[in-house]
Amino acid sequence: MVRHMDLGGTAADRTKSLSSFIRKGEITLGGYKKAKIYGRLNCASGKRMKVEHRVFFRDEADAVSHGYRPCAHCMREKYKEWKTKQQGLEHT
Repeated sequence: MVRHMDLGGTAADRTKSLSSFIRKGEITLGGYKKAKIYGRLNCASGKRMKVEHRVFFRDEADAVSHGYRPCAHCMREKYKEWKTKQQGLEHT
C-alpha cells in the first residue's frame, strides 16, 4: 500500500511518481483510506476523494490484506461477493 501524499511534495511530483508506478504495473488499484474501500483507478468515485485520503495498491490481494473492501460503484460483482460473505459472517 502506498499513500498518495508519500509520492512527492507537490502535486506535479505526485503525478509524475504515480504515472511511473502505473506504467511499471506496481500500482493497479486505488483506495479510500477513511472507509477502507478499493477500486479501479478510473473509478468516478475514486477521482473525487481528497489526495490525503487516497492510497494505492499493487493488486487486489494487497488491498484485501490491508482490510479494504471492493467499491460498489466500479467493482459491483466483487462488492456483491464481499457483501454476501459479510452477511454470512453476521449470522454465525
